[in-house]
Amino acid sequence: MKCMIDYQAAHDLLKDRVVLVTGAGDGIGRAAAKVFAAHGATVVLLGRTIAKLEAVYDEIEAAGGPQPAIYPLNLEGAAVADYQHMAETLDKEFGRLDGLLHNAGLLGRITPVEQYNPALWEQVMQVNINGPIWMTQALLPLLKQSQDASVIFTSSSVGRKGRAFWGAYAVSKFATEGFVDVLADEQENVSPIRVNSLNPGATRTQMRKTAYPGEDPDALRTPEDIMPTYLWLMGPDSRAHSGERFDAQPPRH
Repeated sequence: MKCMIDYQAAHDLLKDRVVLVTGAGDGIGRAAAKVFAAHGATVVLLGRTIAKLEAVYDEIEAAGGPQPAIYPLNLEGAAVADYQHMAETLDKEFGRLDGLLHNAGLLGRITPVEQYNPALWEQVMQVNINGPIWMTQALLPLLKQSQDASVIFTSSSVGRKGRAFWGAYAVSKFATEGFVDVLADEQENVSPIRVNSLNPGATRTQMRKTAYPGEDPDALRTPEDIMPTYLWLMGPDSRAHSGERFDAQPPRH
């Protein structure tokens, strides 16, 4: 897997680009939204908690970034029509989309398949794979209006090698990797869209704390620490790469 942890992004790397970040209210999504804006992007902040999105909005404005936009949406309950409406709204507002980071995710439960709640399983699939697929489908016409569009899907080590008890989360991430392969292959040589998967690795987030409650969070990289690979994938320096798997940090030993 490729990692760009030492990448040094130009200050204006994402100047004049419109980038949508899902799960932008906290954790990795918040860090990505802020760093994209700091490098010139107009960021569309998507999430389910308006207060959190407003806080990120204010942080971006206070730092002097381009004025962001807020789009509240809960992927758990969103239907295909909601994604179509979102695409229409963004089309009226911006006329194109240059980047899409699928960051929102649901952990579900760390439990044997034998004991997995079917309703929770479907909920995890809805947020982690079905929602991102239909959102991407709705946004493809806008992404095609860009001269250099990047779509990043968030993966996981358990989406590349299954592990006991990771259940719906692992299966959703395997599906994510498969969808990246399919979409990247479809877009090759016919559109300006590149599609890649990115595994954040062990990062100091609430989801990580839930999955590994006994772990020392101070031993982990912060979301801000892993942003170089996010910037590289979202910016023009990764233009030649599509249908590939990346890691945001080196593997832990």
